[in-house]
Amino acid sequence: MASTYENILETSYRLFAEHGFEKTSMAMIAKALNISKPALYYHFESKDAIIDTLFEELCRSIAFSRFFKLQDYTRTNFAEKLTSDGLHLIGSQQEDARYSQIMKQYQALGYRNAKYAERLLEILEGFTAGFAELLQHGAALGAIPDDDVLVRAQMLNMILDSIDNYINYGFKYDYNAIWIKAVADIVKGVDHA
Repeated sequence: MASTYENILETSYRLFAEHGFEKTSMAMIAKALNISKPALYYHFESKDAIIDTLFEELCRSIAFSRFFKLQDYTRTNFAEKLTSDGLHLIGSQQEDARYSQIMKQYQALGYRNAKYAERLLEILEGFTAGFAELLQHGAALGAIPDDDVLVRAQMLNMILDSIDNYINYGFKYDYNAIWIKAVADIVKGVDHA
């Protein structure tokens, strides 16, 4: 059973996605939860506090380490694991229809508030660093070529970020096929027999 705190975040997430940050009030959130405004203020001092907390929760949920775990990669499963982990990330973003709506709002906040922009950039840099470490591991295993590891890491990050943006804009591309092709190109050149 979810706590009141968790229910507030879940309900706020839904309302922010449906109505936007500006049009969603503390009164709307309290009403949707069937609690009083003072009860809501007991958990969060303001709407901005909810927005900040949701942002941090969202950032944690999309961190590189939640989807790609270096210790799970071996020479024989490297390409398959990289493919499946990326597909899992893409799928999780597509499953939550509200994710795109919320991310658009946080990106817009990033234009007005450096704190959001910096945190979003940290996530992107985390993906580049994570892919670089993962690909270095793959090269050490002999699973992928050892040249241009950083460029390959940046390519994977750019492809995933572009997929995320295109999903947000509602393009109906075959994102799974794009990811599968990208990974195949990254690992090309090593005989896995």
